[in-house]
Amino acid sequence: MLKNLKIGTKFNLLLTLVFIISILVSGATLSTVLQQMAQNEVTSKAQILIQTMNSVRNYTQTHINPLLTPRLDTEPAFIPETVPAYSATEVFNTFRKNPEYRNFIYKEATLNPTNLRDKADSFEIQLIEEFRKNLNIQKLSGYRNIPEGTIFYIAQPLVIKEQKCLRCHSVPEQAPKSQLATYGTQNGFGWKLNEIIATQIISVPSQEIFDHVQRTWFLLMGLLVAIFIVIILLINFLMKKAVLHRIRRIEKIAQQVSTGDMSTNFEEKSKDEIGGLAEAFNRMKYSLEIALKLLKEQGH
Repeated sequence: MLKNLKIGTKFNLLLTLVFIISILVSGATLSTVLQQMAQNEVTSKAQILIQTMNSVRNYTQTHINPLLTPRLDTEPAFIPETVPAYSATEVFNTFRKNPEYRNFIYKEATLNPTNLRDKADSFEIQLIEEFRKNLNIQKLSGYRNIPEGTIFYIAQPLVIKEQKCLRCHSVPEQAPKSQLATYGTQNGFGWKLNEIIATQIISVPSQEIFDHVQRTWFLLMGLLVAIFIVIILLINFLMKKAVLHRIRRIEKIAQQVSTGDMSTNFEEKSKDEIGGLAEAFNRMKYSLEIALKLLKEQGH
C-alpha cells in the first residue's frame, strides 16, 4: 500500500510518525525529570523544616528545660513544654497555618513514648528498625499509603545523646512526680543512652507533588508541541521547495515531451541530484529531438 503513495505523502507520513514519537519520548522524559525536580524541591523544604524543628528542640533542651525542670516535682500536672518533642510539634502546628505548608505533617514517631500521640505505627517502627540496623543511614524517604491517600515522607533518626534525658525515661523511680501523675508508669521508660528511640518525620501529600508536575508538564508540553509543529512545517516547506516541486516540474515537462511537445527545457541551476537528473533529462530530450529530425528527413 505504501509503495503506491506519492513521495510527498510518504514524507508527510514520516514527519507525522517522527512528530508522534518525539512527543511521546519527550513527554515521558519530561514527566520523569519534572517529578524528580518537584520531589527534590519538597525534600529541600522538608530538610529546612527539620533543621528548624531541631533548633526548637535544642533551644527547649538548653534554655526552657532548665527553667521548668525544678517545677516538675511540685506541679500537680506535667509541664509538656519541658519536652523538646512537644515544643517542636507545637511550633510546627503553628507553622502549618501558612497555606503553603498546611498539608505538611511533622511527627517524632517513638517506639515507647511517654505521650501516646507520638507512638510509632507499624510503618514508622520499620523505619526505626532500619536506622538501628544501619547506623550510617541518616535519612530515608519515599512514598507510603495512608487512609487519606499517598504521602511523600522524609525521616531521620533521633538518638538519646544526653544523660539528663534519662531521668524521665530510664525507670519510673527516677521520673518526676508530675510525669507519673499525668502519664503513669507504663509508658516512656527503658530508654538507653545513644539509642535510636524515634524517627523524625515530615510528610506531605504526594498530590502536592503530582499537581505541580502536572501543571508544569502541560505548560512545557504545549510549548514543545508548538515548537515541533513549527519545525515540521518548516521541514515540509523546505522539502517541497527543494525536492517535490522540482520533481513535479520534470514530470510535467516529461508529459509534454511524451505528446511531442519539445519546446520546453527544464531550467535547473542547482548541481545537486535533481539538477543532475534535469541535465540528463534535457540531454535525453535533445537526443530525441535529433532522432525525430533525422527520421523526418529520411521520410522525405
